[in-house]
Amino acid sequence: MTAFDSFPLGKPAFVTDILDRAAHLRGDDTKLMALEGRRDARAYVVHRDSLVVKQDAGAPRALLSIDEALKFGANPGTIFLGLRDGAPVFGMGISAAAVESLLPRDDVKVSELRGMAMQGLVPPGQLSAIAIAKSMVNWHQRHGFCANCGARTAMREGGWKRECPNCKAEHFPRTDPVVIMLVTSGDRALMGRQKQFPPGMYSCLAGFVEAAETIEDAVRREIFEESGIRCTDVNYYMTQPWPYPSSLMIGCTARATNEDIVVDRTELEDARWFDRAEATLMIKRQHPDGLAGPHPFAIAHHLLGRWLHGGENTRA
Repeated sequence: MTAFDSFPLGKPAFVTDILDRAAHLRGDDTKLMALEGRRDARAYVVHRDSLVVKQDAGAPRALLSIDEALKFGANPGTIFLGLRDGAPVFGMGISAAAVESLLPRDDVKVSELRGMAMQGLVPPGQLSAIAIAKSMVNWHQRHGFCANCGARTAMREGGWKRECPNCKAEHFPRTDPVVIMLVTSGDRALMGRQKQFPPGMYSCLAGFVEAAETIEDAVRREIFEESGIRCTDVNYYMTQPWPYPSSLMIGCTARATNEDIVVDRTELEDARWFDRAEATLMIKRQHPDGLAGPHPFAIAHHLLGRWLHGGENTRA
C-alpha cells in the first residue's frame, strides 16, 4: 500500500477518529481504574515525537497492553483517550532513561511517528488516537507546575486537566490554531519551501493565528508577510489535527490580487508560482528537476490535490 492509498484525497493523517472519547467517564476515578485494569485495555506509549512499538513477526505494533507498556518502562500515570469497540485506550509517557534501555532490544523499537505513518507502518485509522496521546503526553510533560503560583500540579479528569493544590487553579490542554493555505492566481498556485524541507520539496504556506485574529485575517497576513502577495476570497476547506506538539491546521484557499513575490528569507528559503502541469508532476513525484509537492500525510497535499482535480470550489 502506497501513501496515496493510505491517505486518499480529502483524508490526510490524524483525521480518521475511531475512538469514542467517552468524556463522561473522565471524572470517575473508580471507573477509570477499573478500565485500566481490564484485560482488553491498551495504550500508546509516546516519547517526544516517537512511539514505543512492539515488533510482532517483523511488523511494528503501536497498541500495547498495559502490562507490556509498564514492562517497557512507561510511566504509570495514564491518560484516558476513550473507547475503541468498547475497549479502553490510554496514552502513556516514558522517560528518556527507559527509552535508552530499550534501544538494544530486538522485540521493541522507539520509532519516529511521522516516518512510520508516511511508510504505512501504522494503520491510518489509529493515527487520530495516537495524535491525542502524543499531544496530551507532551502537554503534561510541559505543564507540571502551576502557571499562576508555581506549585506542583496534579493530573485530574483522566488526564484532561491539571489542578493546583495550592491556589486551586485549573489548567486544561490547549490547541494552537494554524492557517495553511493554497493561494492561486488563475491556473497557477503559490508554494514555498523552508530550509528544513527535503531537497526539492515545496508546500503550502502556513502560520499561527494570533490573538484576537480571525482565520481570514491570519491567511491574508501570513501570505503577505512570507511572500509579499496580497490575497482575497479566503475560503475554508478542512482541518487536520497536527500533534507537533498540539496544533489544528486550518486548510484554506485564497485568490491572489498581485503576482510579484517578495520572499521573507527569515521564514522561507524560496517561494514561487507553479502552473497545473508542473504541480501535477510534483504531486506525482515525476518532476524532471526532482521537485516534489507535500506528502499525502499532510493537509497541504490535499489542498493542492483538490485544486488539481477540479479547482478550489470542488471538495474531494
